[in-house]
Amino acid sequence: MSDAGSSHAGDGGQNGPEDHADTAGLTHPGGHGRTRPVREFRMSAADRMGNAIFSLLTRAGIGPAHLLTTRGRKTGRPRTNPVILVQQDKQRWLVAPYGAVAWVLNARATGRVTLRRGRDRQDYTIRELSAAESGPVLQRYTRIAPATRPYFQASKDSPVAEFTAETHRHPVFELTPIGQTQR
Repeated sequence: MSDAGSSHAGDGGQNGPEDHADTAGLTHPGGHGRTRPVREFRMSAADRMGNAIFSLLTRAGIGPAHLLTTRGRKTGRPRTNPVILVQQDKQRWLVAPYGAVAWVLNARATGRVTLRRGRDRQDYTIRELSAAESGPVLQRYTRIAPATRPYFQASKDSPVAEFTAETHRHPVFELTPIGQTQR
């Protein structure tokens, strides 16, 4: 099940060959040994079908996902993708486990997003977190979204420093609600 790929190829989606592993000769952030292979996200037909099924369940309010809607930075049309949020108390963060895919670029361009789950819909402003702020959120994310673990060098049990070292590949946004929840 995909989390962040564009469901619309015409708006900067990432279509291409199947996922592939790449270590790029990197060393472990702690300086010992080589890193484990990291998959690079490429939207496949199976990912699009998974997104469609995941989106249908999310519209019905089933499962942990939300539907993220952004405005296309070029077309202005709404673009919707299923996502998994990191939540702690009343704070919410949006994680891009597959890097700067289309929804990330759209969100950065407009500074706002809409999240929907079942009948609940809420608009948010976003703020991209610094590396130091992102590390703990990424660590928590890999624990709640296990399907995305192959896209991280750090494992779910790695220290926060290893997640902080790879924040340049996984943008994290703090969500601030605009107004009241809409139904």
